Amino acid sequence: METTFINRKEHIRVVAQQLFRKNGYSATSMRNLASEIGIEPASLYSHIKAKEDILQEICFSLADEFFDSIKPIVEDSFLGTEDKLRKAIIAHIEVITKNIDASAVFFHDWRHLGEEALKRFRALRREYEDLFRSIVRQGINDDIFRKINEKFMVLTIFSAMNWTYEWYQPGMDMSYESIGNNLADVLIMGLKN
Repeated sequence: METTFINRKEHIRVVAQQLFRKNGYSATSMRNLASEIGIEPASLYSHIKAKEDILQEICFSLADEFFDSIKPIVEDSFLGTEDKLRKAIIAHIEVITKNIDASAVFFHDWRHLGEEALKRFRALRREYEDLFRSIVRQGINDDIFRKINEKFMVLTIFSAMNWTYEWYQPGMDMSYESIGNNLADVLIMGLKN
């Protein structure tokens, strides 16, 4: 089945994500990318200025997706702490499973961002982790979760969630909800008093 793209720039991004995931950002040249797309390398530069522009687009647009999926959950004052954490885990898994190639790049190749972009990306990561940390903190304060180092717990949660792209294959019998609920069951049980 052939994929239809809205425009050439989107096509470049999708192919770049696949190549970066397969070969790594550093090992993928603009020539490789142009060849895979089926255009001359010089033509590639009429759509993008540099390889890092593609990496920035992948990293920052996926960061936006993660934030857009989690913020409404964290801000929902009607949800209990356990439900918030469960829904946040499921939402995070949904973003990963809908963006497998981009997720691989996001989790591994962000280190290749230029200095300014890297600084912004690290700040976004801290801000995103803080959303999960606020849920864990609330659970501790409400005596729902046992007293535990929140940073350690949040890093454990992310470690469990972020490997999903490694084994998940689109079309699997497991939905993102099923994966998220299974992870949430284990992680929340480990947090409870």
